[in-house]
Amino acid sequence: MKIGSFEFSMRELGGAMGDFGTLFPLAIGYIVVCGVHPAGLLIMMGLANVVTGFCYRLPMPIEPMKVLAVVAIAEQWPPSMVYASAFAMGVVWLVVSLSGLMELIARITPKSVIRGIQMALGILLAVKALEMMSSGWILGLVSVAIVLFLRNNRFTPAAVVLVVLGAVIMYVNRQFQGLPGPTLALPDLQTFTLGQSWQAMLRGGFSQLPLTATNAVIATAVLIQGYWPDRPVSEKKLALNMGIMNLVVPFFGGMPMCHGAGGLAGQYYFGARTGGANLIEGGLEIAMGLFLAGSIAGLFAAFPLAIVGAMMLLVGIELTKFARGLTWDWNLWPMVATVLVSLVVNMAWGFVVGLLLHHGWSLAARKKAAT
Repeated sequence: MKIGSFEFSMRELGGAMGDFGTLFPLAIGYIVVCGVHPAGLLIMMGLANVVTGFCYRLPMPIEPMKVLAVVAIAEQWPPSMVYASAFAMGVVWLVVSLSGLMELIARITPKSVIRGIQMALGILLAVKALEMMSSGWILGLVSVAIVLFLRNNRFTPAAVVLVVLGAVIMYVNRQFQGLPGPTLALPDLQTFTLGQSWQAMLRGGFSQLPLTATNAVIATAVLIQGYWPDRPVSEKKLALNMGIMNLVVPFFGGMPMCHGAGGLAGQYYFGARTGGANLIEGGLEIAMGLFLAGSIAGLFAAFPLAIVGAMMLLVGIELTKFARGLTWDWNLWPMVATVLVSLVVNMAWGFVVGLLLHHGWSLAARKKAAT
């Protein structure tokens, strides 16, 4: 069914499920370890998906901020600290967007470094995916075969088939038993202090900023340009999106959220082509938050990891393909440096090293030409 520029179909449903792989483990960690209420977390994420889907009429991934999530889960932050971190990131990205700083960063970032970030992200996703598939290699390989066979099928999309397969396996293994039944739950109003926001920035927020700038803003904008050349979304708008949504969601139990090239590649790979995918995904998340808050952590944890890993593996491979457009000249070296440093240290340092190498090389070339 098509309504205006929105499509609501099995293919869009498959695309809506394409970036669930990064949501599952981090959502479980926030809920189980940090004590974040699942109703607020899921409903706020769902609303963010719906709003961005209506605004842009394109697939627009909404994901957890990964560095902050990992730190919060590792240090067992209380829920108020999680909400405070989201608010702090909202302030930061609103300032970055409105000040024009994001546009400056985008202007000085060459394509080679962007491709390096995309390739590093693809490799990291693939490595994590293989680790998840190791929990059941046969199921993982069967899932890969299903994706390759059904990827372009409009009526039985691969992602939908895999989710159904995972649910059947859970049923056969009796993993639905003991979980609470559906009950209505609504988000509670949350409070936190500005002191907690500052502490969250010191403990994880400042480390999150370079990753968000590269992956969630610059790489996502480039990916949108590649998929929909006639409908670009600027880096400023992406930063503004993150600023606004992170200023609102923490007061109702939402976690720090961002966009992401990996999520967008996952949505597109599994069929998303319009904002309908966001509306479908948002509707599913809102429904889960409203009616499955008591059992969602158990459901996520019981879902076969090998299936999630298979989906992530193919998305990771898809991201590495974007490096093919670079020519074999000195521009290749900043990409190589970005990839290597990102894999050995992290993507923030990979971005910095690639940027310095590109501009240092360009400056040296100009000086040599002038003499």
